[in-house]
Amino acid sequence: MSVLVGRSTRVLIQGLGGEGQNQIRRSLDYGTNVVAGVHPSFRGGTKFESFPVFNTAEEAVAKTKPNVSIIFVPAPGAADAIFENIAAEIPLIICITEGVPVQDMVAVRAALAQSKSRLIGPNCPGLITPSAKCRVGIMPPAVFKPGRVGVVSRSGTLVYEAVDQLTRLGIGQSSCVGVGGDPIIGTSQAEALEMFNNDKATDAVVLIGEIGGTAEQASAAYIKRHMQKPVVAFVAGATAPPGRRMGHAGAIIEGASGIAAAKIKALSAAGAVISKSPARIGVTMQKVLREKKLLKD
Repeated sequence: MSVLVGRSTRVLIQGLGGEGQNQIRRSLDYGTNVVAGVHPSFRGGTKFESFPVFNTAEEAVAKTKPNVSIIFVPAPGAADAIFENIAAEIPLIICITEGVPVQDMVAVRAALAQSKSRLIGPNCPGLITPSAKCRVGIMPPAVFKPGRVGVVSRSGTLVYEAVDQLTRLGIGQSSCVGVGGDPIIGTSQAEALEMFNNDKATDAVVLIGEIGGTAEQASAAYIKRHMQKPVVAFVAGATAPPGRRMGHAGAIIEGASGIAAAKIKALSAAGAVISKSPARIGVTMQKVLREKKLLKD
């Protein structure tokens, strides 16, 4: 099993500019099943690498039957690309694009609520399931190893750091989900935790949060009430000054609940094991797995 993407994934890429082309080549090399592309400057049916490129998502869906789309469309047009995917009834939409206007995302969230689609992102690194060699996003495949630890993160860079630590310790990953760092996103940390909680191929979860908003408190509430698997959590931004955005658009402290200390307190009280340093996420998980007898030395 896997979370969201796996062996049955059929990918549509929307936006074949320079970065889209570069990243989709890396996904193809990894083994991801890319079945179609959408880009307005390609003539309908033109091939790129191993797959055809169409002018609309509707045509691509009708002819190639993708079940996941990845969006590399620039920020001003990203919402329209999401709407097009929703209209085509693609079950899973992953938007990598950074800088999508908040007002656009308000409309997107309203459309998603009336649709059959799930959105990951925007401003996210995407997803990867190492055992299936399925990469839908921008995560570097070389640091991943098949295994039984799930990873959920608002930060792309910290995903790679945490996974590299796990892999070096011989701890593989079931799936990794980058939910995105914007104020309004499609899928929350808590929803991703629920998926891993229900995944028989996952034994434990790394949760990486950051300052701003209350997503970590919502995750803590889910962990306390429902989580049946150990969670190791790290919250970035402990030294960030209030009122200043740090990295992601959503990483800005606008109230007491948005500071790292409040998030850490909530997660700890819910039963998550806190890693106090980003450099110790791997060894903290290693210790937890040993204590739970989920890791063989």
